[in-house]
Amino acid sequence: MLDQVSAVCRRRHFSQRTEQAYRYWIRQYILFHNKQHPAQLGTSDVESFLNHLAIKRRVSASTQSQALNAVVFLYESVLSKPLGEMTGLKRVQQRHRVPVVLTKQETKAVLGLMEGATRLMAELIYGAGLRVHECVTLRVKDVDLGARTVNIRDSKGSKDRTSVLPAQLCDPLEKHLLRVAILHKEDLAQGAGLAPMPNALAKKYPSASSTFAWQFVFPSAVLRPWGDSGRMVRWHASDSTIQRAFKQALHRAGIHKHASVHTLRHSFATHLLASGTDIRTIQLLLGHRSLQTTMIYTHVNQVMKTVTSPLDDL
Repeated sequence: MLDQVSAVCRRRHFSQRTEQAYRYWIRQYILFHNKQHPAQLGTSDVESFLNHLAIKRRVSASTQSQALNAVVFLYESVLSKPLGEMTGLKRVQQRHRVPVVLTKQETKAVLGLMEGATRLMAELIYGAGLRVHECVTLRVKDVDLGARTVNIRDSKGSKDRTSVLPAQLCDPLEKHLLRVAILHKEDLAQGAGLAPMPNALAKKYPSASSTFAWQFVFPSAVLRPWGDSGRMVRWHASDSTIQRAFKQALHRAGIHKHASVHTLRHSFATHLLASGTDIRTIQLLLGHRSLQTTMIYTHVNQVMKTVTSPLDDL
């Protein structure tokens, strides 16, 4: 049945992460009910599972919503057995939290303690407002050094967008791409040099995967077999590579904020807002569907403004 879930996800062009998340929660749902087939279960069984997540496992609102979406998808799209109204569902209360943001001085300190490809990745995330996975999956063809733009393909919500490429990254990025080109030539000489292609593009453009344009900007350090063919391809670097390097730099900088590399994206939006960029432009650069999502940075910006405490006036 999980294979059927994957088949429907791929037919609808869901992202790989969405497919993995749906498979995980459907499996958890089946295990919760002692491996009974979901076709034998109903709305009340779904409610008991989701309430268990909220009460016993104390998951966040977004986690419970993801599990709910997965189970509803299973019944509606895979089993063709839509669920009824869930009157007994106990939803976790949604909390609106202000995102963690680094000051410009803190950002400069952390980036200064990073080096090599991971520093370039962190600078690109901060300079263009990218998500971590968007950065590591960038292809060479999507970086336009002349126009100073970065094209993000098939991002969250299966959307494309264009963001700004910082001028000071053009030279180091060009040198980095030269090293990637040399690595690609060496791979080709060894009978490899392929990049995995999205969807069915490998069949539509059979030779494209061996071209430099389709290689990842931040390639993996090792070659791995691709699909049933067994041909060796070079995937993109792991998300954990940049996450680990950023955490180490944050610790060495002595910054005691609960920050991750994704904090650089929050900082990108907040610093743009503080410099006078309008909120609509920031929404487009971040790729937010709703302006309300972007508006949260206005609250962060207000906090960062200079405010004189009444205690200082005594």
